[in-house]
Amino acid sequence: MSSNRIKWGIHPWTRKGPTSKKPIATLELPKQVTIPVRQHIGAPAIPIVKKGDLVKKGQLIAKTDAIVSSYIHASISGKVIEVAKNPHPLFGECLAIVIENDGLDEWEEGLLVDRDWTKLSNSETIEIIRNAGIVGMGGAAFPSHIKLNPPAEKNVDTLIINAAECEPYLTVDHRVILEFTEKIVTGIEIIKKLLNVEKVIIGIEDNKPDAILKLKEAFAGTDIRVESIKTRYPQGAEKMIVQTLTGREIENGKLPIDIAVIVQNVSTIVAICDAVTKGIPLIERVVTLTGRSLNEPKNVFLRIGTTFADAIELAGGFKEHPARIIMGGPMMGMSQYTMDVPVIKGTSGILALNVHDVNDRFETACLHCGKCVEVCPMGLNPGILSILGEKEMIDEALKDQGILNCMECGCCSYVCPSKRKIVQYIKFTKKLLNNQATRAKGGK
Repeated sequence: MSSNRIKWGIHPWTRKGPTSKKPIATLELPKQVTIPVRQHIGAPAIPIVKKGDLVKKGQLIAKTDAIVSSYIHASISGKVIEVAKNPHPLFGECLAIVIENDGLDEWEEGLLVDRDWTKLSNSETIEIIRNAGIVGMGGAAFPSHIKLNPPAEKNVDTLIINAAECEPYLTVDHRVILEFTEKIVTGIEIIKKLLNVEKVIIGIEDNKPDAILKLKEAFAGTDIRVESIKTRYPQGAEKMIVQTLTGREIENGKLPIDIAVIVQNVSTIVAICDAVTKGIPLIERVVTLTGRSLNEPKNVFLRIGTTFADAIELAGGFKEHPARIIMGGPMMGMSQYTMDVPVIKGTSGILALNVHDVNDRFETACLHCGKCVEVCPMGLNPGILSILGEKEMIDEALKDQGILNCMECGCCSYVCPSKRKIVQYIKFTKKLLNNQATRAKGGK
């Protein structure tokens, strides 16, 4: 499908300039880390360490036998000083394991290997990915060992590598492509073997010409396609990138696997390569620290569990008090209530926005102008959904307007001339629906 036929979405200012040309930096380690047991879709992991235990970097510290979950590992070596509820960037608070840094940064003995992945069976590779705690690092945080081991009845003929990175400000994937190209090549080959697919398409927005060139050089002479796609938010959403690159449409309520496609983020690909070839679990990731309130925006390696406060201080600190701190991008990211929340596996960015970046204008009544309908990639009527949410008419939002099909991309709020908090109303309505479903099942 030609990217020129896109009729949904928006093209906001990208604001990627302050970090897109900067190599990924390595910071001094924090004095302690706070590692939540819930960093993924599915059941929380259960701590297997207690206060007072000594742990090494990469050591397994929380796990569960639940089918959909992910293992959690120590990101530094040191002493467990607390296992208790702490602030969480998505859930308000969550049980977390707090480790005091011993300054040694020692790996768990016997963890690191130099492995020939081509000699592994698929089941062995899947088990390695599971044990390493790999999840989707583009934001969804779905456990990778499940996604890469689809049911036998599900045919997969296409692997899509999502390198679109359409959110403004974020440049994580851009830098990962430029600096870890060889790992991306190896990671793709590992996944091709697992899925037994020949068709691989890398989708990357055309505002990253240096990364496009790097990928095309890396895959020259192979059957892996590197497709430069139109810069258009939310191009990186799974439904959007699949339709753009294949012409196939994912029906509402369905997943890419239902149309024989699996999508993987480039940072996830690198983490899979590290785990399978070197035995390295997911204990750190690249994060974009940016925004006009920072002294020096940059891309940095951060250990999982590093608090936002420590991350920003170690990276150079604030030059002015921020008006808003957001985890992720400004469109779909989550505004934070404290700087004590930790970096988790799905943290792609920490944005420190000043008063000029944040629009807190008073909202007015819906004008029924239709601008939100024009940009909605899911074909919904966001304005009506916001009104239903405001009035807590949740059944109408569900049955008549298909609210569960909303991906909360924020295009509607961006274009609304009345500055209505459309996405917030939709999230509120979904929360009410979830509470209603829980009560119907006998829950609290």
